[in-house]
Amino acid sequence: MERLKIVIITGLSGSGKSTALAALEDAGFFCVDNLPVALLPKFLELQNQTVSEVTRFAFVMDLREKGFVSRFENVFKDLEDQGYAFEIIFLESDEDTLIRRYSETRRQHPLSKDKGLLEGIRLEKQVLEPLRSIAHRVVDSSNLNVHQLKAMIQEMGAQKNERKSIQISVLSFGFKYGIPRGADLVMDVRFLPNPYFVPELKNLTGLQAPVQEFVLEKPVTQEFLKKFIDLLDFLAPRYQKEGKAYLTVAVGCTGGKHRSVSVAGIVYEHLKGLFSNVSLSHRDIER
Repeated sequence: MERLKIVIITGLSGSGKSTALAALEDAGFFCVDNLPVALLPKFLELQNQTVSEVTRFAFVMDLREKGFVSRFENVFKDLEDQGYAFEIIFLESDEDTLIRRYSETRRQHPLSKDKGLLEGIRLEKQVLEPLRSIAHRVVDSSNLNVHQLKAMIQEMGAQKNERKSIQISVLSFGFKYGIPRGADLVMDVRFLPNPYFVPELKNLTGLQAPVQEFVLEKPVTQEFLKKFIDLLDFLAPRYQKEGKAYLTVAVGCTGGKHRSVSVAGIVYEHLKGLFSNVSLSHRDIER
């Protein structure tokens, strides 16, 4: 029980609970949306009876379950008596923000079926007040965009000394075969001297030392790499701070065999010294 980290996400409809759950899923939590509160003890009991590496769980519970309000207090108290520790995160937003969000999504508020939207929002706030009063954290998402909310929730769910890391993919490619789909940053290195026109290098690739020396030892390449790596050092941490889970850095030359491969290798070596999840691939090297 003590090894489990359990987070309960609840709060007002439209306040960002789905975004919060997605943030914790990206952070490595096992996530369940709309779990009936009465099933939570059974779920945790089964988890303790099985051998699993999963130790972090997040559950969204709210008024979509009709009996939630009448049941949550007894269920939570029983779990605490059994030795379970969990954190309740209550999300809310001001009325104007909730009305705007419902207007944009055109979804129906769970308590507005026979009432107006504003009345439904106010009734939900009133009904959930007992849960809000025992929440460990109350988050007002009124002035937060999706990325800011994700970053905040991930910070709350992080373990002590845990290093959150964006997943970075460094990819070399040839422009003649098209720009990679899904690339976030595309760098064109076709301005660098081309080993293709050197007979003894033509049939080699950027994975081999003679080509690497030809490409990387040129003053123009060294100046370019300094500027490009400075740019990546500036951008990557900011993408991570904004909650971006994946970043693909694509480096392209004409055929994807010489210059782009050599440069991508240097970029990869630099980034893997800064981030824990960096990969390198060469899309067109075998063409």
